[in-house]
Amino acid sequence: MTGTVSDIYRYPVKGLSSEKQEELALKSGQTVPGDRLYALGRPGFHFDTDNPAWMPKTNFLALVRDSRLAELTTQYDDSTSVLTVVRHGQTVLSARLSERSGRDSLEAFFEDFMGHDISGRPTLLRAEGHSFSDLDAKVVSLINLDSVRDLAAHTGQTIGPIRFRANLYFEGLTAWRELDWVGLVLKAGSVRLKVIKRTQRCAATNVNPATARRDMNIPAVLQKNWGHTDLGIYACVVSGGRIRPGDRLTLEND
Repeated sequence: MTGTVSDIYRYPVKGLSSEKQEELALKSGQTVPGDRLYALGRPGFHFDTDNPAWMPKTNFLALVRDSRLAELTTQYDDSTSVLTVVRHGQTVLSARLSERSGRDSLEAFFEDFMGHDISGRPTLLRAEGHSFSDLDAKVVSLINLDSVRDLAAHTGQTIGPIRFRANLYFEGLTAWRELDWVGLVLKAGSVRLKVIKRTQRCAATNVNPATARRDMNIPAVLQKNWGHTDLGIYACVVSGGRIRPGDRLTLEND
């Protein structure tokens, strides 16, 4: 069994756009560097940044409830902590998130941008060593592009893979085979990953990232055709290393 890593992404702010990566350096037991580093807590939600704990996605601005977020393209600069927000091709905000004034600007922007969809100002959150993942574990998410193509064939529509917001996309393997890998170890580049869970899809995947519209019901399509709502897998980093697009993806004991 040999597949190929196609693309690598991270999502610096939970719910906001992806950033394509040319290379990924992973450490044992850790997430993709800078992935879900920040989140926007919904008005009234309290999160203890000194003692961070996993919380459900419904406590944050996220596509599962807030499809409007897909109208925005964001870019985060690790060296300066500046987040740039673009809407309809125009830069609408550039905020240094390491400074209180920058965080205030970002929160005010999203209060205005979300309008009546939220009841006040969201709070930008970050906690040292914490990732605002959908899963209560430090994981890397993977998507088999051949499974996405098979899903698209069943719907008769084009489905952009970025809709599934994974870290690693791979291809060259039988569609849906990855769902049987739970408990197995993969090697991608020089990294070893243990698959711990299938990814159960939610309403966030109904949002078309190109249009910000809910134009499909992905969980319903999965349930109807395959009897479950799973597409993709989560894995923990067992041994760190580097991954690049074009690297082989193999089962360690295949």
